[in-house]
Amino acid sequence: MPKMKTNKSAAKRFKMTATGKVKRNHAFHRHILSTKSRKRKNRLLAPEMVDKTNLKKVRRMLISA
Repeated sequence: MPKMKTNKSAAKRFKMTATGKVKRNHAFHRHILSTKSRKRKNRLLAPEMVDKTNLKKVRRMLISA
């Protein structure tokens, strides 16, 4: 049986924490920032954990065995 490969596009977007949670970044913080408030832009900068409904799928993409 061949080795499992990491999904490279997922590896660039997500990071695993030491406790097994998956960290992600927010969208909508790359351009057209002049129409967004400072509060909104600051909140978009902070990383967030992947929701539990998507966690199983994301973890499977990050597996490299």
